[in-house]
Amino acid sequence: MTLTRSVTKLGLALSISLFASSAIAAGMSVYKNPWCGCCEAWVEAMRAAGHDVTTHDVEDLDPVKRQAGVPAGMEACHTVSMNLDGRTYVIEGHVPHEAVDKLISERPDIRGIAVPGMPDGSLGMGENPDARYTVWAFDGKGGETRFYEAGE
Repeated sequence: MTLTRSVTKLGLALSISLFASSAIAAGMSVYKNPWCGCCEAWVEAMRAAGHDVTTHDVEDLDPVKRQAGVPAGMEACHTVSMNLDGRTYVIEGHVPHEAVDKLISERPDIRGIAVPGMPDGSLGMGENPDARYTVWAFDGKGGETRFYEAGE
């Protein structure tokens, strides 16, 4: 009986551990300018968080952003394609870990999330935990809503 409980607890612990890892880690394809150091810092932060990141150095990102459906007002310096269970999400710019984790765990019915421009203190831009900026969700049809508030 004690052995059965131990095996059951071990199995439960392993299941929780495996689920947690797969729920947080994701495969990402990052399209960035080859000379952008802040993009590389963002990529390294995502790798350190356990994500499988592949980079594609592209000099002209406009066609990538158009194909990804990034609204003009949401553009930043790099564009990410992330596949989760057959659904592709777009991550635009210096989106913090917390917003990426929220996207992965909630899997909302949106096209993607974005941090427009290059806010000081955002991930890859100095990473100040007190930096305040908004992560926006966009639906690919012109709709935009607040998704996450950094620094709160």
